[in-house]
Amino acid sequence: MNESGRSHTLWQLFKMSFLISASTSGGYTIVSVMKDIVVNRNKWLKEEEMLDLLAIAQATPGAIAINTSVLVGYHMAGIAGGLLTMLGTVLPPLIIMSIVATCYGFFADNRILRCIMKGMQAGVCALLVNVTLDLFLNLTKQKSILSYILLILSFVVVRYTDISILYLALFCSTSGIIKVLLMKKEGIR
Repeated sequence: MNESGRSHTLWQLFKMSFLISASTSGGYTIVSVMKDIVVNRNKWLKEEEMLDLLAIAQATPGAIAINTSVLVGYHMAGIAGGLLTMLGTVLPPLIIMSIVATCYGFFADNRILRCIMKGMQAGVCALLVNVTLDLFLNLTKQKSILSYILLILSFVVVRYTDISILYLALFCSTSGIIKVLLMKKEGIR
């Protein structure tokens, strides 16, 4: 890729991550919107690639929105892409929180703004349901018995026990690694 094309790609990545971060409330909502833009609209990545990056982002310590944007940027444009998407994701909340901190008295007492924030909760909930359904539908495409077992086991452990989610994540990760190693040994993709 020539320098002009690389600069254009880096600008597109920064602009995308900045606009998504500025127009959503963070976390999984950014992931849902980013998936739509990167996979469906621009066709920069295949759905499987995006879901793989999302799985890595979830397993990586830190904020899911930043992890996902960095991985997408890095995957598309290397270190510069990762750094610019991180900057694009971090800047809007930083700017907004600086304004809120400066004008806290006004925001804290404003009934209209409180109502707007309550209304945004419904939208955030819908985006979280969308991400969950996308992940579940991808799981059903794989038709992996191990994935179904881990899904049910994870739900039961999180819902009905006090076992740390860290142990659950380590168990599921180890199970996935063992499965991949066994498939590789048997010559299965």
